[in-house]
Amino acid sequence: MDEEKQADKGRVPVSTTNPRPDDEDHLSLRSCEKDAAAAIAPEHALEVDKEAERRVLRKIDLFLIPWMWIGYGLVYYDKAILGSAVLFGMTKDLGLTVLDRTTAPPTTSTERLSWATSLFYFGMLAGLYPLTFLLQRFNIGRVLGGVVIIWGLVAMLTATVTSWRGLFAQRFFLGFVESIIPTGFMCIVSGYYTQQEQALRQSWWFSSTGGWTIIGGALNYGFAQITGGSLKRWQYIYLLAGALTVLFGCLCFVIPNSAVSAWFLSPEERVIAVERLRKGQTGVRCQVLKQSQLREAVLDLKIWLVAFMMAGAYTVNGAVSGFGPLIVSTFGYTTLDSILLQFPLGAIVFVFILLTGYLSSRIPNIRLILLILCCLPVIAGCAMIWKSSWYHRAPTPVAGYTIIGFFGPVVSLVISIGMANVAGATKKSFTAAAIFVAYCVGNIVGPQLIKTQTLKRHYPELWLGLIICYCIVIILAVVLYVYLRRENQKRDNLPQDEAERDSLAFKDLTDKENPYFRYVL
Repeated sequence: MDEEKQADKGRVPVSTTNPRPDDEDHLSLRSCEKDAAAAIAPEHALEVDKEAERRVLRKIDLFLIPWMWIGYGLVYYDKAILGSAVLFGMTKDLGLTVLDRTTAPPTTSTERLSWATSLFYFGMLAGLYPLTFLLQRFNIGRVLGGVVIIWGLVAMLTATVTSWRGLFAQRFFLGFVESIIPTGFMCIVSGYYTQQEQALRQSWWFSSTGGWTIIGGALNYGFAQITGGSLKRWQYIYLLAGALTVLFGCLCFVIPNSAVSAWFLSPEERVIAVERLRKGQTGVRCQVLKQSQLREAVLDLKIWLVAFMMAGAYTVNGAVSGFGPLIVSTFGYTTLDSILLQFPLGAIVFVFILLTGYLSSRIPNIRLILLILCCLPVIAGCAMIWKSSWYHRAPTPVAGYTIIGFFGPVVSLVISIGMANVAGATKKSFTAAAIFVAYCVGNIVGPQLIKTQTLKRHYPELWLGLIICYCIVIILAVVLYVYLRRENQKRDNLPQDEAERDSLAFKDLTDKENPYFRYVL
């Protein structure tokens, strides 16, 4: 008997109520006030074999991360191809530029192009809350699959647009459906990974912004070689982007609702996947919208600090994604050269997102420090572009343009800090939505800072505006660091009860309700 007990020690028992992948919605309704993990995890912690935990984590990584990398890469490519399309005649074909005769001498205004870029993010704002609600309330895979396929079809319809007014409408609806991806991914990562793991995993899927800057640039360079055919070169780009997105949408249908119903894990592995999240006290998933959590989120200072940091950090992307190749062409480079010079920026984004994610996973409480350090090259790059000479094929502004790619790790760290420091399903959804609203605001503001009339003065409003935004981000990061550190110190002084800690892990409590929650810096 003693030998049998010893043999059982360290094994994870499987709950008899372990759900099938299609049953989680019903379980959520039967235990609506609790996290979905309560359906298979006992009230008190189980001992989990470390090797088994590593095996489960590896399976989750192999299933989720490549899918997310491709998905967010398509989001970024879809946004960024506008910058290349304008070099392929889109501005002339759709009337996106207007000769401004109010200036002396007359100048070409790109105001319509700025609004075409910004309207995409107005669409994202409009779609954010309804689609976030659908994600929380219904099966994630089915919602994602349906919406992503619609997104792909809308992207393909860009090739049929014949005027700037039609492009405005198309960009708005494209942004509406694409808004589901970033918030969905943020919530998925927070429901599968521990706080310490989240920064690295967020960096993995978000690094696709750099990877797809290079992949997309290579594809666009290839389209630039097309000289015949019944379609314009920019139309081929959108047809390809839409077709790839439709294929990705079909893959979304196989995504499980959470670790509780992950079909790619065995029943024993699902218990391990859930149990390993107990220590972080962040929960897995709850499909009930809780008003109390919404009220707490609205009044939570750290969520607003993170949101303002995101808005400031992403003003760069609004300018680069819509105008990057066009800006580089003003340095005296050809259309093809301007596309190729996106590669170094993409490499900076890709490498340093991964590097900061890795360091964050290895060194405790270093995320905000890394964020501040990564802001500095962005400020330096903006100053280099603004104040250097823009003679034919000038190297200094190109070097400055390349190092503003450090905005990528800044944004990635903002996301990981925001999502790792909240608990409660409704509050996590609100936080993801707030971060994304700020993301849209930054992207809306960025293009509006580009005034064609100031080209000879090197777009001073743009570069000065970006420098101010990143100085604000640094200040807010310092405030957030002090705030979170003080909160942790208060909690460390409270009495600790391990049994209570284990029992509260899957009650769907918020970070403020749960005294055992600890913030990451």
